[in-house]
Amino acid sequence: MLKTIDGKYHMFHTRWPKSIGFGAWLTHSEIVHAVSDTPEGPYREVAVAMPPTGEGRGDWFTAHNSKIKKFGEEYYLYFVQTRGDSFAVDGESKRVAMGKAGGRHPLWKKEARPNQRTFVATSKSLEGPWVVSSNPIIQPAKTITTLTVNPAVCRGPDGTYFMIIKGDKPGEKRFIRNQALATAPKPEGPWTIRDRPVIDNLDTEDASMWYDQTRQRFYAVFHAHTFIGMMTSTDGYHWEKAAQYKLTPKVIPFDDGTDWKPQRMERPFVLTDELGRPQMLFVACQKGDMAVDIALRLTPAK
Repeated sequence: MLKTIDGKYHMFHTRWPKSIGFGAWLTHSEIVHAVSDTPEGPYREVAVAMPPTGEGRGDWFTAHNSKIKKFGEEYYLYFVQTRGDSFAVDGESKRVAMGKAGGRHPLWKKEARPNQRTFVATSKSLEGPWVVSSNPIIQPAKTITTLTVNPAVCRGPDGTYFMIIKGDKPGEKRFIRNQALATAPKPEGPWTIRDRPVIDNLDTEDASMWYDQTRQRFYAVFHAHTFIGMMTSTDGYHWEKAAQYKLTPKVIPFDDGTDWKPQRMERPFVLTDELGRPQMLFVACQKGDMAVDIALRLTPAK
């Protein structure tokens, strides 16, 4: 999400049809633009910013892993799409079948998952219209293979743009996802994956990053299997564990003193002020057939 000069908070989140099932994130996800007067909400839906399929997007489908940024006078909506040759005929029925079956469907691992790529849509307004890049803006290389998903983008103090992007760990037989680092001279690219990853020692997902002007440091949050973690860097190129590496366990503390433990707690995002100082941590949680966004107010570190 981001805050505009009128004091409104704009969230770009993803959703997909409950009737198809949880696996529909890979087949029917869409990006929704919602607005609130406060970061905690409640948020009201404004529009579907990016539908599951659309004109000018060719045979690519789904719109997932959304991140909204403003650089200069332009808005940049980073997100993930996928495709597959088998979907050229009866594509919608095959997508529904795959969404219902999830990873058990033969096309999931054969075509849909390995074809996931990151795109960017640009607009002068948060209301659109959005112009989607005709091709993926980054391909797997060096420290990641198979796919490029979960994009997180940040502008450094020298004008360099940094991206943390997820892919599979090369040469690894286990299911391990790496967090690669890429740089670019402009928000749309061209993006170059660097030789050193941000994280390659455990299975992680969903990085979000920012630059704190007061601390003069880059930070990135991510989710691992049992906790939400945080990395840091002084130059954007060399990353290490932050002092508060395990930011929080996957438990939601409520105001009344009780705790709620969801089955999944992912997609961490840190809202900062204009100087990059952390204000709130947002996470997406799932329990049973319920999926919700949770906002946690952060206590400044001494």
